[in-house]
Amino acid sequence: MNWKAESDIISTVEFNPTGELLATGDKGGRVVVFQREQESKNQPHRRGEYNVYSTFQSHEPEFDYLKSLEIEEKINKIRWLPQQNAAYFLLSTNDKTVKLWKISERDKRPEGYNLKDEDGRIRDPSTITALRVPVLQPMDLMVEATPRRVFSNAHTYHINSISVSNDYETYMSTDDLRINLWNLEITNQSFNIVDIKPANMEELTEVITAAEFHPNQCNTFIYSSSKGSIRLCDMRASALCDNHCKFFEEPEDPSNRSFFSEIISSISDVKFSHSGRYLMTRDYLTVKVWDLNMESKPLETYQVHDYLRSKLCSLYENDCIFDKFECVWNGSDSVIMTGSYNNFFRMFDRNTKRDVTLEASRENSKPRAILKPRKVCVGGKRRKDEISVDSLDFSKKILHTAWHPSENIIAVAATNNLYIFQDKVN
Repeated sequence: MNWKAESDIISTVEFNPTGELLATGDKGGRVVVFQREQESKNQPHRRGEYNVYSTFQSHEPEFDYLKSLEIEEKINKIRWLPQQNAAYFLLSTNDKTVKLWKISERDKRPEGYNLKDEDGRIRDPSTITALRVPVLQPMDLMVEATPRRVFSNAHTYHINSISVSNDYETYMSTDDLRINLWNLEITNQSFNIVDIKPANMEELTEVITAAEFHPNQCNTFIYSSSKGSIRLCDMRASALCDNHCKFFEEPEDPSNRSFFSEIISSISDVKFSHSGRYLMTRDYLTVKVWDLNMESKPLETYQVHDYLRSKLCSLYENDCIFDKFECVWNGSDSVIMTGSYNNFFRMFDRNTKRDVTLEASRENSKPRAILKPRKVCVGGKRRKDEISVDSLDFSKKILHTAWHPSENIIAVAATNNLYIFQDKVN
C-alpha cells in the first residue's frame, strides 16, 4: 500500500437503481457518493464520467462499555432505496448499527424573516413595525446528507450484510448467527427471522456469511453459510425461518479433500440474478451459478484463480485465505464479475463461456485506455506478457466490485482507489 491511511481503504461499492449515482464506503466510516455527468451538446464524450456529489461521515468509532469492545466505524455495506422523490435514500451499516441517510439538494434559501435578522439574531419585538413576506432567493447548490433513521442495538454479532425487500418497506440485517427484519419507518423494534445460535456455543459448527432478498418476491430470501451451503427461506411458511424451503450444496469431491477444504468452501457472497431465476455464490477459489429449481449441484462453476490451489498453505499463513471476495451480475445476467489478487478482476461470459482477467491499476486508468487481458502462468516457461504466480502481490486485492444496472460500466475498488471502466461499444 502507498502512503494513504488505513481509513481510506474502500470497504463497499454500490450503484443506485438507475446507475446515476455510485456510493463507496470506507474503513474510516465515510460514504462518498459520485454522480454521473449529464451529456452536454458540446462535449458528448463526457457522458459517463462520475464526479464526487456528496461526502459525509456515516459512522463514528464507538465503545461498548458493557462488553469492553471497540466498535469500528468501517462501512460494511451500502444499499440504495429506489428514488421516490427528488431526494435519494441509502442504508449504510457498520458492525452494529444501520443508518438510513437522505441525500438532498438545496439551491434556494428563505430571506426576509419577521422575527430574526438575516444572520439569525432574534429582533427586538418593539422594532418590528411592518410585516414582511419571506421570499426564496437562489443560492449555490448544496448537497446535504442527513441521517433519517438509526437502527441499533439489535445485533450481538457483527453485521455482514443488509438487503432491501422489493416492497421497499422492509429490509433485513444479517450477522453471524441471526437475521433481523426491520420496517424502514420503525427503529425501536425488529423481528428475528433466522436464528442459528445453538443453546451451547461449543456446538457451533457454522455461521451465516451473507443474505439477500429475492429481487421480485418480498417473501423469499437466501442466506449462505461458512460450510458452503445456501438456504432459501419463505417468510409465508412461518415467522421464524429456521426451516428452509430449499437447500443448495455441492457434495465435496473426496479426492480434493485437504486441511483447507472447509475454509475455502465458505461462501463469501451470494447474489440473486436480476431475473430472480438464478443465484450466484462466491467461495475462495470459484464462482458458482445455481438454478433455483435445482438444489443438487450448481449449473455452472467458474475457476477464479485455480493457480492458487498450490499456494493455500502460504495464503493461510498470511491470512489471505480468509479474504471475502464479492461477486456481481451484469444488467442482463449474462456476465459475472469477481475480484482476485494483484489488482486483477475476472469476468465470465455465461453464453460464450469465455473468461478474461483484467487489471485495475494506475497505468490502465488513463482516459480511454483499453484494458489488456492478463495471464498468470504456473511453472514452466513464462511468456513475456504473462505474470508468474510467484510474483503476484497478495496485498493488492479486489474484494468489492459493482456493475451498472443497465449499461456496461463497472466500478472496481482496489484498496484505497476506485476505478470506473466503461465499454467503448456505446
